Amino acid sequence: MSRILVVDDEPKIRKIVTSYLQQEGFEVSEAKDGPSAVEMAERFDPDVIILDVMLPGFDGIEALRQIRTKSDVYVIMLTARGEETDKLIGLSVGADDYVTKPFSTRELVARVKAVLRRARRGSHHDADHITVGSLTLDNGTRIVTVDGTPVDLTALEFDLLGALAAAPGRVYSRGQLIEKVWGWDFFGDERLVDVHVRKIRHKIGDDPADPRFIATVRGVGYRFVDPS
Repeated sequence: MSRILVVDDEPKIRKIVTSYLQQEGFEVSEAKDGPSAVEMAERFDPDVIILDVMLPGFDGIEALRQIRTKSDVYVIMLTARGEETDKLIGLSVGADDYVTKPFSTRELVARVKAVLRRARRGSHHDADHITVGSLTLDNGTRIVTVDGTPVDLTALEFDLLGALAAAPGRVYSRGQLIEKVWGWDFFGDERLVDVHVRKIRHKIGDDPADPRFIATVRGVGYRFVDPS
């Protein structure tokens, strides 16, 4: 049974979301503030965390920073309508996706189910190892190294990098990357791809102005640089 942690300071929201998730057969735990979110993320070991940005104690962004030091659990952030800064900051510190309040509970539950289907499918590539230039991606251990140095990527970042690296030179649109990594049934914002590519570039030491690995194809999407 998949475990979901719901973090929100509003009891009504926690109750509604928990009820819907339990009806779908999930095991659900709740937290109402930043410190308890971090504690429950470790103790409950969830498969997905639904995490509100505005929390007492400390906010959801700080909670996410602390959670990310120990776990690459899939995190969906809840943000207020129009709070673009919260979305971008949340994604930059490790959120995988976001949903804007007020939200449809059915949509949120559908997003959680889509995430878990992607996780069960895993990342599918033809080779156990992909080596392109100085970057090596091991699908068995899910370890990426650049110039022999391991790079700490989240599960989603690994899958996105793997999708690009598996076909050097091929141009992928954001929509195609969404389908390959998030799944065909994902209905979020395609700008998520841009945010996660920025995070990957930072971690692998790639300069978008002079890319060794991931090149932007203006108006289309991205391609992995073919060193040949």
